[in-house]
Amino acid sequence: MGGKEAEASKPRGLFWWLLVLIIGALVVTTAVLTILRDFHYFKKNRPPSHPISKKYADALEIALQFFDIQKSGKLVDNRISWRGDSGLQDGSEGNLDLSKGMYDAGDTMKFGFPMAFTATVLSWAILEYGDQMNAVKQLGYAQNSLRWITDYLINVHPSENVLYIQVGDPEVDHKCWERPETMSERRPLIQVNTSFPGTEVAAETAAAMASASLVFKKIDSDYSNSLLTHARQLFTFADTFRGSYSISFPQVQKFYNSTGYGDELLWAASWLYHATQEESYLRYVTELNGKNFANWESPTWFSWDDKLAGTQVLLSRINFFGVKEMSTVENLCLQMYRKTAEAIMCGLLPDSPTATSRRTDGGLIWITEWNSLQHPMASAFLAIIYSDYMLTSQTETLYCSGNSYKPEDLRKFAMSQADYVLGTNPMKISYLVGYGSSYPQYVHHRGASIPVDADTGCKDGFRWLNSDDPNPNIAFGALVGGPSLNDSYLDSRKNVKQGEPSTYNTALIVGLLSGLLTASSVAKSYP
Repeated sequence: MGGKEAEASKPRGLFWWLLVLIIGALVVTTAVLTILRDFHYFKKNRPPSHPISKKYADALEIALQFFDIQKSGKLVDNRISWRGDSGLQDGSEGNLDLSKGMYDAGDTMKFGFPMAFTATVLSWAILEYGDQMNAVKQLGYAQNSLRWITDYLINVHPSENVLYIQVGDPEVDHKCWERPETMSERRPLIQVNTSFPGTEVAAETAAAMASASLVFKKIDSDYSNSLLTHARQLFTFADTFRGSYSISFPQVQKFYNSTGYGDELLWAASWLYHATQEESYLRYVTELNGKNFANWESPTWFSWDDKLAGTQVLLSRINFFGVKEMSTVENLCLQMYRKTAEAIMCGLLPDSPTATSRRTDGGLIWITEWNSLQHPMASAFLAIIYSDYMLTSQTETLYCSGNSYKPEDLRKFAMSQADYVLGTNPMKISYLVGYGSSYPQYVHHRGASIPVDADTGCKDGFRWLNSDDPNPNIAFGALVGGPSLNDSYLDSRKNVKQGEPSTYNTALIVGLLSGLLTASSVAKSYP
């Protein structure tokens, strides 16, 4: 019997060994596939594999300098010879230190709504294209500029349901023409709270904090955690006490009027999801509020006031690359976000059947006569990101009403907008000050227009506004308002419509140029 049992046990032993080998092979195969996927999809902290474009690298280096020009407070490692300390007493009326942050445009106002948008866009640019920035030695400047704003945003949020949204009185500020270093007018504060809510500005600030927390997660974990705490609190405040800041404070309507806050709530929750991976934020933007706020299948233009297009592209990243667990409803809603993002992209491609006709003869997307470059820069920034999402996920085709397009077509569109700004336009000038041989000399900017040694007060400084001489100081990196619909541009300090730069436009072009540094880019996993 013993021999027969031994003989019978051999097949069983061989079976188990074969089973172990099969399981082992499956484990090894899975591991190898995971490594290959991660190598292709998540290539972290690797230098770009494609050659760097010198044109875009030079433009990026110049563009980032405008953040230094716009800084308020006690300057550190100042790169701009004609700028000095300013706004050191900002916030004193509320016993706060609000000296940091950045001035809004060519004035000395600190508007919280567009400033927070600047931080969110700059964070997104760093998260997607930090490797490229690093390859051209500009990442540190971008991170430092972002932190200059987020330091300020932390201080304007002294308690859970209080957020200071403005420093300075625009009516007074715009009646003065003086350098920020010498301004002496009162700098009043405006705050939103439970009695006077401001959902859009609180939510945008939450988005800025959440996205920036990802930027600093591996650099300064304590700072990152602090930003995330503020982001959570501000989102809860914005969502719980719903109300437009344009209604709470009608005076803001003349400058940064909000057309609604649903987009900011979705935008903030989207960034909080990416920062925390908590399902509650994903549920917020899908089954709880997608139908109410997302305006699916109706493309809009990305701007400081409308975050829907940015949200749709950002949430497409989840649909492209997946998450571990997701309900059917969440998945269907994310498909709708991506479908809308595709409609946006189809509208941008000039040869698409659904291409927007809102362009100049020179090929520039053109939506509004005031600050006309905001929308083409924002659109091109989204296009370059979406192109890289397609490439990374090996999505070869974008379908637009039956016609098919490739990621390279989106990149080509983005390049056309960047190149227009850098000089390939009917005026043959660069709208990025300091880049190229021909650029605006009469930028509508107080600090740039007044000599450093000029002794001026509020009123007598207007002689510099009215001067026929070019600006004595070059506002390096300033992206001026932009051309008219007929591609024309009048270089005059009094031409506010076309000649005034804005800080948030700089964030948009920084993101665009960073995405164009190489011929293509692998989408990064967020830290």
